[in-house]
Amino acid sequence: MLTRERVLEIFKKADVLLEGHFQLTSGRHSNRYLQCARVFQYPEFAQELCAALAKQFEDKDVDVVVGPALGGVVMAYETARAMKTRGLFVERDKEGTMTLRRGFVIQPGERVLVVEDVVTTGGSVREAIEVIKDLGGEVIGVGSIVDRSAGQADFGVPYASLIQVAVESFDPTDCPLCKEGTPAVKPGSRK
Repeated sequence: MLTRERVLEIFKKADVLLEGHFQLTSGRHSNRYLQCARVFQYPEFAQELCAALAKQFEDKDVDVVVGPALGGVVMAYETARAMKTRGLFVERDKEGTMTLRRGFVIQPGERVLVVEDVVTTGGSVREAIEVIKDLGGEVIGVGSIVDRSAGQADFGVPYASLIQVAVESFDPTDCPLCKEGTPAVKPGSRK
């Protein structure tokens, strides 16, 4: 099993933890941001992390691994590779609705593992789960590299992460960084 220390070592080498003033996808603000996409520029780190996550679901008989774009694209591929199965991703259409595109197919009854790099509120994961269910897939679990939800993530299926990281966040109306006049930047993939 991959240790917390090893995950943090990988994060340090890949320069994942950013400090400043950030607007999170949820709309909340934070003085720290985990840019896990930086891990995926190093194939050896992606392989190590995703193989460790796959191991946590090896007894679940997974048919396909699905990740929400953008953070879950490489992760779905690497996790699926470790599980010797298919890897797909869901993405937003022009209207902003999460959907399965590009000729990808989930057959009714297929057992699906949903993966995401960082889970904070779990919004993208929940959207991916709805797409899969609408197509008749059976979501058997959710996995992430980082759980930022303070243990509050509940998807109605087993959930596992490689590491829990507490990063303080603020409502924008009560953000101390905003009160200091520091502008917030939005480093995530969602507009």
